[in-house]
Amino acid sequence: MKVVILCGGKGTRLREETEFRPKPMVPIGNRPVLWHIMKSYAHYGHNEFILCLGYKGDMIKDYFRNYRWNSCDVTLTMGSNPAEVFHDRHAEEDWSVTLADTGEETMTAARVKCIQRYVPAGEPFLLTYGDGLSTIDINRSIAEHRAAGKVCTMSAVHPAGRFGSLRIEADGTICTFNEKPQFEEAYVNGGFMVCDYRLFDYLTGDPAIMLERQPMEKLVRDGQLHSYQHEGFWQPMDTYQEATYLNQLWADGQAPWKTW
Repeated sequence: MKVVILCGGKGTRLREETEFRPKPMVPIGNRPVLWHIMKSYAHYGHNEFILCLGYKGDMIKDYFRNYRWNSCDVTLTMGSNPAEVFHDRHAEEDWSVTLADTGEETMTAARVKCIQRYVPAGEPFLLTYGDGLSTIDINRSIAEHRAAGKVCTMSAVHPAGRFGSLRIEADGTICTFNEKPQFEEAYVNGGFMVCDYRLFDYLTGDPAIMLERQPMEKLVRDGQLHSYQHEGFWQPMDTYQEATYLNQLWADGQAPWKTW
């Protein structure tokens, strides 16, 4: 399946980093978070990517245009007949990456609509955001989607607790205090969606429409939005603190998403 990744937002909550680069290019270790997401999909055999570019999209284009330069040792022959020899291979040589400019101000629904021409007619595809990491089993989510027969299957995840949780008795006494629980009980949209080609019928080219608003609301009304419930690790990178946390997991060799 083609893997569509939304890479065009401005990432204003991570301004410490995104003032200088698009959020999918914020590094975890020595690689962009986008690379980590793509490696996760490739681990499950999905290595045909369509990147929906917007804000500072040229930086993402440059990264993949110069991928061998970023990944391999190289010898340069100088002079009137210059040449370059790359000495190493890299594990991503079987990847196909389509870099699609979907507009700097475009919202998510129109970004997906823009890349319809790159998805073979009638074929399902995978869709996610360029800033979230997880241990979601992609192929199990695909199997769940096929069994449900809906237009879209969204991974439902538990967000990491950001605040201390309290259990309060009727008289106001706090009987339980848990400082930043590992997971909240509610489910949220974790991305990592599986979509039928029919999803494009729910989208328009209106750049002001968010995928998560009118299209998703209509899918719900039509009974066409299904869930794949994931109980394991999921972590977005919305803030500087979250980026620091993900980098620390990587540095400590404890990154749950590293399955390759």
